[in-house]
Amino acid sequence: MQDAVRLKSFELFARDIGSVDISLLHALSISVGWPHRPKDWEFLLSVGEGIVAVDGIGRVFGSAMWFPHGDDFATIGLVITTPRTQAQGNGRWLMDQVLARCAGRDLALNSTRAAYILYHSLGFATEGQVYMHQGVMPPVTAARLVLKGDIEALAPDALAEIAALDHAAFGADRMAHLKGLAETASIQVLRRGGAIVGYSMCRPFGRGHVIGPIVASSDNDAIHLTAVHLDGLGGQFVRVDTRSEGAFADFLRRNGLPAAETVTTMSKGRRILTERPGEPIVFGLAGHALG
Repeated sequence: MQDAVRLKSFELFARDIGSVDISLLHALSISVGWPHRPKDWEFLLSVGEGIVAVDGIGRVFGSAMWFPHGDDFATIGLVITTPRTQAQGNGRWLMDQVLARCAGRDLALNSTRAAYILYHSLGFATEGQVYMHQGVMPPVTAARLVLKGDIEALAPDALAEIAALDHAAFGADRMAHLKGLAETASIQVLRRGGAIVGYSMCRPFGRGHVIGPIVASSDNDAIHLTAVHLDGLGGQFVRVDTRSEGAFADFLRRNGLPAAETVTTMSKGRRILTERPGEPIVFGLAGHALG
């Protein structure tokens, strides 16, 4: 594995992402139009690992992160290269670094259109599409069907109550990341017959708020678990990333959250999307990097 690479215009070196100032990472994401605030970067650094590509005087030309979920699975994200180095092999070199460090793990990521060919060439297989629904919420949330069960807030120190449910939907243990999210998120759960059958989180992110993860067993449950957050966000920018193309997606569109763009879920190793009717699934992603 090369710890340095010479591109057409630069010689770049791999450094631990924690060794550079947050302001440089923020500037990197701004350079490609991504909405991450310094606080969003701080959270991602607290739950993941990563590298940056820097030149001899410390300028950052790229980043790549991975987020371990247990001992044998990780998600990859924040793979960014500056516009000046995007066509010079910087992205492939960064991914080679990540793959070497994640050897032995099954992997998943959400690819932009620009990066899809690169990931495909590295052995990642397509599994599905993620629709990025976003916009400014209207003052009143759209009507929804009657809900069977009760929605209530969950305290951050009670996350153990949703551990089994989340593991069943996500396919891996990501409680360490959920604990990090819970530090700034509001959490709502759906109880039916005394048992928790769904949950959702909402937290500040980017231009406003992101609702996710959202875990439920039906569109209607997912709608109510999302609406409970939307009810308090009138006039604010909201984002929900989902693979749903059914009633849940229709509900988001009716609330002024059209699908602005898409990314492609890809995996290397075991397949990660194994949805079965009536079983809990991830209706809303925690984020592109976390899944």
